[in-house]
Amino acid sequence: MLYALICTDKPDSLAIRMANRPDHVAYLETLGEMLVFAGPFIGEDGATMDGSLIVIEATSLETARAIAAGDPFAKAGLFATVDIRPWLWTMNNPEEEE
Repeated sequence: MLYALICTDKPDSLAIRMANRPDHVAYLETLGEMLVFAGPFIGEDGATMDGSLIVIEATSLETARAIAAGDPFAKAGLFATVDIRPWLWTMNNPEEEE
């Protein structure tokens, strides 16, 4: 099942994000095919990162929670909230296109 990890940074935490970004990216790379896609949310200026959207394939909600908790961003205390929700990819799913 797919899970969307919707992460919102704490206010004024860009320095924490930038300091931990290399470890965060390396962690996501270790997920291999479990990682469907990921990227930062950005502010109205179109550049300042202020959250993350990560979609993973996991066997259970508990596994998705463990993956989220293992993220260096989470360990560094970057996120104000992390919402983990089962997600159905229905539109523009490359696996469904032929």
